[in-house]
Amino acid sequence: MTDTRTQDTPGGAPGHAARAAALDLLTAALSRRAGMDEGLAHPALKALSPRDRAFARALVMATLRRLGPIDAALQARLQKPPPERVVNVLRLGAAQLFVLQTPAHAAVGATVDLAAADKATRPFKNLVNAVLRGLTREPPDLADPELLAPTWLYARWRAAYGEAEARAIAAQIAEEPAADLSLKAPDDAAALAPALEAEALPGGTLRSALKGEVSAWPGFQEGRWWVQDASAAVPARLLGLTEGQTALDLCAAPGGKTLQLAAMGARTTAVDKSASRLQRLSENLARTGLSAEAVAADGAQWNDRRRFDAVLLDAPCSATGTFRRHPDVLWAAKPQDIASLAAVQSRLLDAAGRRVKPGGVLVYCVCSLEPEEGQPQVDAFLARTPEFALEPVGPGEGGAPEASLTPEGTLRILPHHRPGGTDGFFIARLRRKSD
Repeated sequence: MTDTRTQDTPGGAPGHAARAAALDLLTAALSRRAGMDEGLAHPALKALSPRDRAFARALVMATLRRLGPIDAALQARLQKPPPERVVNVLRLGAAQLFVLQTPAHAAVGATVDLAAADKATRPFKNLVNAVLRGLTREPPDLADPELLAPTWLYARWRAAYGEAEARAIAAQIAEEPAADLSLKAPDDAAALAPALEAEALPGGTLRSALKGEVSAWPGFQEGRWWVQDASAAVPARLLGLTEGQTALDLCAAPGGKTLQLAAMGARTTAVDKSASRLQRLSENLARTGLSAEAVAADGAQWNDRRRFDAVLLDAPCSATGTFRRHPDVLWAAKPQDIASLAAVQSRLLDAAGRRVKPGGVLVYCVCSLEPEEGQPQVDAFLARTPEFALEPVGPGEGGAPEASLTPEGTLRILPHHRPGGTDGFFIARLRRKSD
């Protein structure tokens, strides 16, 4: 992130420093995969006041949730595309006008000032002013589901699920999600729900209406819960673990599923190739008072002979099902990613299968909406690994929406399958035959 900020007026509304940080953050989010996470961790952003940091993040998220319609509106007013950083300035200005509902004079003036403050965008400040003022006279429609997703992804969803489902999926992109929480002790739900302004979802997840920094919410410091989307909590529940059984979480970081397994009383081993991401898992284990063995290793090549009663593989994937909380994944994803990731998933499935004891269970899941990363992976694995058989999931089992149950007995959770939205997932449960 480049340092283009000036100090805001103390006590005033978020100003240039916050908007300049938003510009850097948006640029990072759209330039590479994981750019949003890297940008949020940048010292320059962390140096802002909590208010300005929150505004910068909110502005970028508002922009990313409506990026397709915003770009369509901008393209209609640009005779030739300006440099990408200028486009990002315009995107932020449009989001302030039509998503955050900032008064037009303030949004346009602040965005022109943002362009003027950077030598790379300064020559285009008059263009920024003209385009944004034109949009205020003819406001764009930012709600068309067909524009909310990248064209190639929307076409894939339409081919896989049909037009009505594709529109329902895409409509979720624009919606800000509530916070879903998994509990260390399920019996805590009745006591925690009122303080967290939460409703209980099927399976035991609490969906909180609170906003702001989660570390200040009731029960966080005591380790009574952790943030985990309701769909992401389903795979661990399908393992059917009992206390004292052994469990392996492959590709475990950042660790929500590991915490679930440990809370069930399983003797849990968490493997992930990223030592830095495992650090976050270790911090959450310490906060919740749960225990698990953490191993930094490539799950496909881990040199350990142990086998486990249950193995959970949340495989690396395109992550298109996580767009509600991470809308940048839609714009960072490329068509070629899906084929390359499918090869990784296949190798990891084989490695996971070798870790399952006779009679044990393997759950495979991906937070992806792309068909190639789901059922075909399971079908291919079963064809080459006859010692495993599919164990169908029952209706509503694990708290999964009933609409997600497929004819094969696997789960295809779509973002609109739960009121208020949920992450998209594919989940399959496989049982190894007893010797």
